[in-house]
Amino acid sequence: MKQIPSALLSVKKLPALLSLLTLIPLSAFAQYSLVWSDEFDQPDGSAPDPANWGYDIGGGGWGNSELQWYTDRRDNSRIENGELVIEAKEEAFEWRDYTSARLLTKGKQEFLYGRIEARIKVPAGPAGFWPAFWTLGADIDTVGWPQCGEIDIMEYVSREPNEIFGTIHGPLYNAGASIGDIYTFDELVSDNYHTFTVDWQPNLIRWYVDGILYHTATPDTIGSTRGGPKEWVFDKPHFLILNVAIGGTFGGELDPTLEFPLEMQVDYVRVYEFDYGIFNGYPQDGDWINTGAFMGLVNIAAYPWVYVDSLGDYIYAAPSDSNSGWAYLPK
Repeated sequence: MKQIPSALLSVKKLPALLSLLTLIPLSAFAQYSLVWSDEFDQPDGSAPDPANWGYDIGGGGWGNSELQWYTDRRDNSRIENGELVIEAKEEAFEWRDYTSARLLTKGKQEFLYGRIEARIKVPAGPAGFWPAFWTLGADIDTVGWPQCGEIDIMEYVSREPNEIFGTIHGPLYNAGASIGDIYTFDELVSDNYHTFTVDWQPNLIRWYVDGILYHTATPDTIGSTRGGPKEWVFDKPHFLILNVAIGGTFGGELDPTLEFPLEMQVDYVRVYEFDYGIFNGYPQDGDWINTGAFMGLVNIAAYPWVYVDSLGDYIYAAPSDSNSGWAYLPK
């Protein structure tokens, strides 16, 4: 790979250069390679793929005073019409009056960084239930919660029928002190399927719903204490969780008119890794990749990139903290 001649690196000369050449915007810089998915295409009535999903089982409240008993029965989780269905039911089971399911990829599929997304339709109904798509650090059994870290990709509580929540929990920023934001829809969330996504990079997490960015978290976001910055704990593998809780500290009291069963439908869950092309393998910190002597610090978030057809070569324009952010690539 050749560096562009220094004469072309002058910011003053850049407009003149570009006026002579044809610029074509790229749709995005970071490409995404699918590394894992569950499309839930097993036969109707079957269990979710055991190579991907296990179950949390029990009814002790799960740290949130929840009212359901989680089971591994097909009554509460199964494949239907190419989707995962998690069904909450009103029924006496053990010492609880409700059952549901909480599926997790713990010990089966764990991920560090990438784009994680699911297309989900939450149940409809009044206050009292709490579906979620989220992650926990794979080291939870050794360090406990919240030291393991928690990324809530999507939480929905039916008492707020037009809103979804995206949040992180860690040491000194958890539960009521968690760091997050809300996306408000013009319609009921339960009216349609929605795609819930996080882009998770070193020192950076972004939340999207249907492709719309609505929250960003970095080590600066979580703040500090007198002892220094709070600890960012999102630099280790996490596993995925899908569940529907009943009641609880966040789900709230049940509306007397709430009717069961309640079904959360999951069309797919997909995980992609980022492909930064010529910058793969360089150290990354949030939106910045340090290419050293090659091109310095490159900001991968400053789109659009462009290519310029010049002398039979493609020139890729890379935003940088210096004027050296240009490189030739062969046609």
